[in-house]
Amino acid sequence: MQVFYIHPENPQPRLIEQAVQMLANDKLLIYPTDTSYAFGCRLGAKDALAQLKLIRQLDDKHQFTLLCRDLSEIATYATVDNTQFKQLKAYTPAPITFILPATKDVPKRLAHPKKKTIGIRVPSNPIAQALLAKMDEPILTSSLILPDEELVMDDPFEIEERLGSLVDGLINAGIKTTKLTTIVDMTSSRAEIIRQGAADVSELV
Repeated sequence: MQVFYIHPENPQPRLIEQAVQMLANDKLLIYPTDTSYAFGCRLGAKDALAQLKLIRQLDDKHQFTLLCRDLSEIATYATVDNTQFKQLKAYTPAPITFILPATKDVPKRLAHPKKKTIGIRVPSNPIAQALLAKMDEPILTSSLILPDEELVMDDPFEIEERLGSLVDGLINAGIKTTKLTTIVDMTSSRAEIIRQGAADVSELV
């Protein structure tokens, strides 16, 4: 595992570039988001996605999320109407995953097999934003929760110790305050909170 020690508020461009190169080469990276550390890989990555599924023991029904730089990327990967777009605009960036109908640009193995949905999230974390800006495309992201555990791992040194042989890279930005993202299903006419997490979206539903 290659470890990048990146400043949480002022990410070093050289190190961000190296981490992005790793993602571009179909590698699996652990990086910080605005809620906690997460697994990340390139949208079209095959080996990294297979490794992620193996580590987390995910089946084909798992709902994946795309981390997007801003709302301009969302229309490529999810179908939204004008009302939904205004709602998304009011609530981004934030630790919220919006479940939306996936477009044909989303690889089939990433969209939910039955519902044909995809999770979309716009982060405020400086490191995540720096990665997205340099990549110029979304990052496929998944919570850093291991099988049979309920809590997200928050200590990068513990992450390195436990997952060092299974993951290609880790961005160490110090211990994160671990919170879960709020998940909102926007596939029907009325938004529904699937999981109440770090962000309050009570006005949305």
